[in-house]
Amino acid sequence: MRILIIHTAFIGDIVLSTPLIKKLRDTYPKAEITYLTTPVGASILRNNPHLTHIIEYDKRGEHKGVKGFWLIAKKLKMEAYNLVITPHRYLRSSFLTFLTGAPIRRGYDTAAGKFVYNEKIHYDKSKHEVEKLLSFIPKDEGKRYEIELFPSGIERERVDELLSNSKKNIIVLAPGSKWFTKKWPLEYFNELIRELKRREDVTLVIVGGKEEQLLNIPMYEGMIDLRGKTTLLELAEVIRRARIIVTNDSSPIHIASAFPEVRILAIFGPTVEELGFFPWSKNSKVFQVEGLECRPCSLHGGDSCPKKHFKCMLDIKPQLILEEIEKDLESERV
Repeated sequence: MRILIIHTAFIGDIVLSTPLIKKLRDTYPKAEITYLTTPVGASILRNNPHLTHIIEYDKRGEHKGVKGFWLIAKKLKMEAYNLVITPHRYLRSSFLTFLTGAPIRRGYDTAAGKFVYNEKIHYDKSKHEVEKLLSFIPKDEGKRYEIELFPSGIERERVDELLSNSKKNIIVLAPGSKWFTKKWPLEYFNELIRELKRREDVTLVIVGGKEEQLLNIPMYEGMIDLRGKTTLLELAEVIRRARIIVTNDSSPIHIASAFPEVRILAIFGPTVEELGFFPWSKNSKVFQVEGLECRPCSLHGGDSCPKKHFKCMLDIKPQLILEEIEKDLESERV
């Protein structure tokens, strides 16, 4: 049995697909399972023991344009897959699925180019994204599949160095997002930092990509700034060691969900839990403004508030998050 997963979406989407990988391995224990994704997606999937191969589809580099597309399509055709599963709902992924020539091609019934799939999976908007993905494998024994990430010894050693001076209680702050309206106001993050820096039992760690390096965040003695300094698996290892993470509705939510001991405090503004991307971890709490008529304003957020008031974020005050953090710190946890 040769199985291919095609998923070239955002980092969070790739992380959310790891329960599907495990379910595939449980269902087909002797199968070769290959995952085709972007180079960034490949970096977060490394070391996954349930995958046989990872293929990097570099849409902006080696496989750019029509020539690059046909190059990757030819490679997939030669692999002679028995089953192709494509959670990505874009036309390019659907067309690529068709060109594999696999006898079983499974995709969502809402996908662009859905006609290429001979087995269509209902896209149930009411379900969490993990549950949607697990529906690609009909076998259901009522088992809950968890998000899984696998930092290696190399990542652990690197993080040992980065966090060498940290105290027992690490609080990770993830202020970034690709979309402006998904960002909790920076002044709120900074106010939270000013309050927490007074505690002697806490180390604050700021994480994010190179884009977040532009954010004007005050750095106090004892804080650790890792923006733009970690790979994705190093970031996962940093989060694994945290007691608490405060994050916008972005990929750190899903990365943190791989580690059940980490308390996730997730801030949802323009998006809502019903869209299916809330934390999969049970050790989490979502902060959002209930009863706001304009929520959700979109699936991904946007560059500005359509209503010009931005109440969905401005009304989530730093004191709410601070109280939750202090309550957790005062609780008895092993």
